[in-house]
Amino acid sequence: MNDKNPDPTHIRLAKRVAEQLNCSRSTAEQFIEGGFVSVDGQVVEAPGARVRPDQAVAVAKDASLLELTPVTLLLHKPVGFEAGLGLPAGPAAHASRSQGATAASTLLGAASHLAEDASGIRVLLRHFRQLECFTPLPTEASGLVVYTQDKRIARKLAEDIESLEQECIVEVKGDIAPNGLQRLCHGLSFNGRPLPPIKVSWQSETKLRFALKGIRPGQIPAMCDAVGLAVVALKRIRIGRVPLAKVPEGQWRYLQPWEKF
Repeated sequence: MNDKNPDPTHIRLAKRVAEQLNCSRSTAEQFIEGGFVSVDGQVVEAPGARVRPDQAVAVAKDASLLELTPVTLLLHKPVGFEAGLGLPAGPAAHASRSQGATAASTLLGAASHLAEDASGIRVLLRHFRQLECFTPLPTEASGLVVYTQDKRIARKLAEDIESLEQECIVEVKGDIAPNGLQRLCHGLSFNGRPLPPIKVSWQSETKLRFALKGIRPGQIPAMCDAVGLAVVALKRIRIGRVPLAKVPEGQWRYLQPWEKF
């Protein structure tokens, strides 16, 4: 099934399926990309794959176009990866690595899918195409990043990211100034503008929990610096009503239908 120097007796898998099912070529391609077609017992998701006349092509009995809906992936981004800050998602992201930057979307693949994912969605190659990210996270930070094919979710994040509360756990060092916690909650400015009230609390002796809206790049480090603290690590654990939960670093899961930002 190699397209290089194709044998004239070999035909595209989509054409073979269309002939077998007496359906359109586009419908056949959807069945193939949906993971419902096998060649000699092995699932093939590439409509352009070429097959020989003697190869057995089978379409699963439960084949349905209803499953070919756009998906949204929730990634636990590690430190050192770019996310939503100008690098493309999907295959183009790999080209960026040669320019000295590593896109977080290069972590998206079947191998890094959370084994305990409760969504029940089958991992397909088509799920890693045409992904968009509207939840930027600095390279030096870790945590929840959202990649989506769903235009409705993309619109929601693009339009409402300023009003969606984000929760971060921030590891700090240093001695906090008197009334520092109160000032973090309300009373500081950033880029010359007073900040609105923010929910900040201690999680441990070295970790602060921030819950805030309209966060700007560099805002949390600047806030901490203003009260005598230096940021050691920053991890985003929630966007709106969607939590990172127990997804390990470097792995991802599907957004479930009932989850709303």
